[in-house]
Amino acid sequence: MIHVCFALYDKTGRYSKFTGTTMLSIFENTKSDVTIHILCDNTLSVENRNRLIHVAEKYNQRVEFYNVEELCADKLAEIIASVPAIKTARVSVATMYRFLIPKIFPDLDKIIYLDSDIIVNMDIAELWRVELGDKPLAAVVESDNGVGSETWFNLCRDGIVKAEDYFNAGVLLMNLEAFRAEDALIRDGLKFISEDSRRAKYFDQDALNWCFSTRFVKLPRKFNRFTRWAQGEPIGARIYHYTVNYLQPDMRDAFNRLWLDYFARTPWFESDSVGRLCNSIGQIYGDMRGAMIRLTAMISGKTRVFVVRKGDAAAIKKIFAVRDDEDVIISDKYTPLQEVFETLNSSGGKKILFVCVPDFPFVNFEKLGFVRGKDFINCVELLPEIIGVPRSFHWVIKDM
Repeated sequence: MIHVCFALYDKTGRYSKFTGTTMLSIFENTKSDVTIHILCDNTLSVENRNRLIHVAEKYNQRVEFYNVEELCADKLAEIIASVPAIKTARVSVATMYRFLIPKIFPDLDKIIYLDSDIIVNMDIAELWRVELGDKPLAAVVESDNGVGSETWFNLCRDGIVKAEDYFNAGVLLMNLEAFRAEDALIRDGLKFISEDSRRAKYFDQDALNWCFSTRFVKLPRKFNRFTRWAQGEPIGARIYHYTVNYLQPDMRDAFNRLWLDYFARTPWFESDSVGRLCNSIGQIYGDMRGAMIRLTAMISGKTRVFVVRKGDAAAIKKIFAVRDDEDVIISDKYTPLQEVFETLNSSGGKKILFVCVPDFPFVNFEKLGFVRGKDFINCVELLPEIIGVPRSFHWVIKDM
């Protein structure tokens, strides 16, 4: 029996479909017996629970539910108290449920943990068969997916975790016996990230890396391939990790077609969801028209200054028809604030900044007195896939 675990918090009732789609992709690609374990709370509706059961029964597989608010109230409260920032974070508290897995499953030796923004386009048994030895977990390092860990993750920037060892926690093969022996270390890891808000950016992932980055089994990239960096690759036998931000209703993209192909076979794909999709796409076009009108007003009488990633300059110049008299600032570290400040400060309000860099520190920029829409514009949403920035229409899929 293969055991796979998900964490599910669904306040809006619109997130269960992601878990259901991942489940279906597992069942479609394995002949092994699989039990799905869903760590949930009182936000899981009866309707969505029944739909998840339907997906499992359709393939003669099993799904079990565990209400963590009832089973692990004290432990969950302890975790939230140790990392209070989770209560107001962009991610839900469910991201911390994986720390409850060793307690909830005292009789299991190992388990696969998966995020719900995943398609398992391969036999999950291949991951299950990976030997862990005495290592607490197996995972794919972020750098294997092309992520600049030394730039993206504060633990790497601060020299606490080596960039080549920082792993993604969306796909984990967990040695539960080893985890149970590390309860004190995990508490220290949670305490460590809570002491500095920068360390808590990725919450559970940062804590797990602090604990185990020097002693885990490094999995091949195929077990956690980020679709964001896989553009142009042929679809293959891999576990594809979308992150919800990179799911779009764009049928030109092979990975979007792959996700929607599995989703269309779930109970969530019905007339109401298709209707919401059509309405959302109509809203997109309306919003785009309004945005173009506002953009025209913003840049009237001003000269544009572009901040771009190294290697993107030629593409940006072509996309925005950059003139010879317009500045292009190359950003290697995503934070060219001093150069930008001097450029705009000396212009007397006659220049406007077009930021074409993902994860630009706009909060720090605004602290310098610059105003969004007047002094700068976040242009990442306008950039096409040719420079590695997919359309960010993920909310359309989320609202289906």
